[in-house]
Amino acid sequence: MPFPNFEGKHQHDSMVSPQEFLAYLKELGLYVDFDPPNALILCYQTGLIQYVLENHKTTAIDLSTRIDLYMLDETDPPVAIAGGFGIGAPATVLRLEQFIAAGVSKFLSIGAAGGLQKHQDIGDIVVCDRAIRDEGTSHHYLEPSKYSYASSELTERAKQSLERLRTPFEVGTTWTVDAPYRETIAEVMRCQTEGVLTVEMEAAALFAVAQYRNVQMGSILTVSDTLGDLTWNPQFVHAKTQAGLETLYRVAVDVLT
Repeated sequence: MPFPNFEGKHQHDSMVSPQEFLAYLKELGLYVDFDPPNALILCYQTGLIQYVLENHKTTAIDLSTRIDLYMLDETDPPVAIAGGFGIGAPATVLRLEQFIAAGVSKFLSIGAAGGLQKHQDIGDIVVCDRAIRDEGTSHHYLEPSKYSYASSELTERAKQSLERLRTPFEVGTTWTVDAPYRETIAEVMRCQTEGVLTVEMEAAALFAVAQYRNVQMGSILTVSDTLGDLTWNPQFVHAKTQAGLETLYRVAVDVLT
């Protein structure tokens, strides 16, 4: 059975556009117009959002859409950070589409990921240049292929920023999957053989949507749990994980300004 199930889907137009949905929300008084920032940071960890609010000057933007959105007052051109929209490709893409429709054209996704290689440690930094499409969302945007790709420009800027910070990092592939409780040892072993660095739940779809909508999307990750020894070592609240997330934020601001 092909996926998506409707063969030739990519040659057909969508029934509803993100712009139409935003217009509907405006009619209901559930969406507030705002001046879109030049770029947007997508963030998944509430602890990182809290760090930003406590350590940097921000202005909250009330969109009445149940997400956290803050303008970063210290940036020029304007950059914002968004969180509180959940995790996983479908939830993130839903918001991404709406931000694109609102006029944002440059994005950087920052967050935690599982490390797949034996040499990795908690807090290690990975710049993703491509993602394995083992989720469902990307396949509704692009024809079948194993990978979707990050913006080469944002990827290069992230590498340069980390080099300026003298922070060790790796560049490579992430494995994007919808079902974290069905990641198998056999799959991890194959990823190790292929040199895949991380596993997470968003990047492949974000890259695909960015290509489809002709906007820029990059992704940088920090290792929060390791699977390299074929056992799960979760360290989501470890100080090294938090330090890695804070580094991702600094790099994201540098890249987008």
